[in-house]
Amino acid sequence: MDVDAFLRHLTTLDDYKQQIVHIQYLPPSDASFGKLEKPLHPVLQSCLESICISALFTHQTRAINAARNGKSVMVATASASGKTMCYNLPVLEAILDDRGSRALYLFPTKALAQDQLRNLRHLACNDILNLNESATYDGDTPQEERSDIKRSARVIFTNPDMLHLGILPNHKSWSRLFRNLKYVVVDEAHIYRGVFGSHVAQVLRRLRRICEYHGSHPQFICCSATIANPGEHAEKLVGLPFEVVTEDGAPHGGKAFVFWNPPIIDETKAGRRSSNSEATLIFSELVRNNIRSLIFARTRKLTELIYMYSRDQLGYPLGDKIKPYRAGYLPADRRKVEHELFDGTLLGVVATTALELGIDIGDLDSTVLVGYPGSISSTWQQAGRSGRNSNRSLSFLVGLNNPLDQYFMNNPDIFFGTSFESALINLENFNILKPHLLCAAWELPLIDADGGFFGDAFSEAVAELESEGKLRRVGNRWYLSPSIAHPANSINIRSSSETHYSVIDASSGYELLETVESSTAFFQLHPGAIYLHQGESYLVKELDIERHIAVVTPSHEPYYTQVKDLTDISILKTEREKRISGISVFLGKVDVTTTVVGFKRKTQFTEEVIGEEALDLPTQRFITQALWFDLPEKAVAQIAETGLDFAGGLHAAEHAAIALLPLFALCDRNDIGGVSTSFHPDTGKAQIFIYDAYPGGVGIVEKGFEVVNELWAATSRAIEACPCQDGCPSCVQSPKCGNNNEPLDKKAGVILLRGLLGI
Repeated sequence: MDVDAFLRHLTTLDDYKQQIVHIQYLPPSDASFGKLEKPLHPVLQSCLESICISALFTHQTRAINAARNGKSVMVATASASGKTMCYNLPVLEAILDDRGSRALYLFPTKALAQDQLRNLRHLACNDILNLNESATYDGDTPQEERSDIKRSARVIFTNPDMLHLGILPNHKSWSRLFRNLKYVVVDEAHIYRGVFGSHVAQVLRRLRRICEYHGSHPQFICCSATIANPGEHAEKLVGLPFEVVTEDGAPHGGKAFVFWNPPIIDETKAGRRSSNSEATLIFSELVRNNIRSLIFARTRKLTELIYMYSRDQLGYPLGDKIKPYRAGYLPADRRKVEHELFDGTLLGVVATTALELGIDIGDLDSTVLVGYPGSISSTWQQAGRSGRNSNRSLSFLVGLNNPLDQYFMNNPDIFFGTSFESALINLENFNILKPHLLCAAWELPLIDADGGFFGDAFSEAVAELESEGKLRRVGNRWYLSPSIAHPANSINIRSSSETHYSVIDASSGYELLETVESSTAFFQLHPGAIYLHQGESYLVKELDIERHIAVVTPSHEPYYTQVKDLTDISILKTEREKRISGISVFLGKVDVTTTVVGFKRKTQFTEEVIGEEALDLPTQRFITQALWFDLPEKAVAQIAETGLDFAGGLHAAEHAAIALLPLFALCDRNDIGGVSTSFHPDTGKAQIFIYDAYPGGVGIVEKGFEVVNELWAATSRAIEACPCQDGCPSCVQSPKCGNNNEPLDKKAGVILLRGLLGI
């Protein structure tokens, strides 16, 4: 692909309005090869040579040397750097040295497990592993094959969900695996953060506990995209010390990384053209020019919208050369898209982050990111899906009309000069820890020594479970209450939701389309909502809250829907406090209540509001962690003197601070929420709250508490740099605001933030 020629082509289009605000040219890098402390087993060396690999990169040799020396290893290097070899070679060598050795591979998705199984079989040849000695074991594995896998497989490919639900609770039937387990591989470890990561950390502790019971102490090999804290993250996930490998010896082709900012269409409000339309323009031109591309959208709904827009713009036959891809589709549908993209049948796919992971979809030339993905790490991970060979590639970041995206569009040097964020998990979230202790007690009675696996919170959590009647102590052991059966079945490790809503199509015999987490159901499946599935629009006719069913029918309405919600917060406990420039900042437990009160209808493309409707839905409530802070008295007085709106300034500062927090923590804007008030009954004064949007919290606002001064500074810069007069989506307006972004006072918000900084 001629990158420069294509970029010149874009600038000649009628719709081009100087959207390219920055191009970062990333030079290619040569390979750096390392040396093993001792040669590979001759059979394994022969297998490598059969697939034309004659030398190993420096990070591969460092990881293999460490594993051979009995260490657990964390490898954190760029996409397409050959991390798979860092675990496949030690595992295969262990099997050659001892045919009784076993390995357990964990991947976050079934598709990735299937993909890596093919890679292992390709590498191993029949000289090391017979066909039945490596297998996937997940929810799709036929029942008739499961006994053979338990008996014969030396390498098991699975996911944390199956380990949690199917393997650990039945560990005695897996005794051959656990007795001989030499290695546990945890791939895509950066995915295990937040709620999901906090669950997986407890599952891995349960795994280590069961291994000890069966007499094994496996080494762990973790692989991750580049993050700021790879060693700390691996140790928190697993609970063991790790050797960390971050030096990347793989070659990489050059890349042009384009920052594309939609043009302003309203000078006074700094309103910009829809990022969805801009992404459609870029994607359509890539496909027309036969450039194989992948476009990432932030949500399922946007994935469907951009696919429909692009399909309509391309027409026949090119419109049939693209497809959407996201979670919620049936496995067979997802596999079909993966294969068609790999073999070249498709020229492009519109996807959620479901394709961010390392599934082999062939060599792509371009990636388009619709909005900043929420972290530096994810941005590079998504951009790295193109240019997975030595050829030059192209990536676009299309700026959304929100403070964080516009902050980077105006300061690209900060993006390219910013280090990666830390992955965050919370080992002491009792909402997560206590259910896993029940699972552990089902697997084996708990004893005091299990605190060595589950950490400092173990004793207190066990005491609470005992007082709740869920555990009973007999001698020096805790047993599960007889009233609790199969506790693992009640835990969804990927969500804070324990239940899901079924989406049923009334027009086709009440066929099940997909499922939606209950925590987001009121936002997506409320009566009157337009719900998108595989490029088709459906109108939600009925939401049955008792049976957790949403009944939908096909719709051809030219609009989509967006909810309005109200949130209240109360302080339960202050855990930490500090003062910065005379301002008190707090961290603690809070009670959050959210009510979806209505929705708007917005036209596609123009996003004009064409109607609003009230809703009567139950309030949702959860306890989580929050940070909050006082406001500077001088700034409050200045706002009063100038006649600005104090409440509007609070609201503006809150919105912008929430939007900028992902600069400092590996999270998405949807992972956090906020409340601002001129008078809070718990403190008797004006406050701004920022809270984790998950029960119990996952450490996001704790990171925010630590860097709150830097957060204030970045927020102030973002608002002051925005060219609008009175506040806009690029600085202080929020698409999630339940109050329709009222009141908002940009100038008052700047005064408050400058006051917080002591300016």
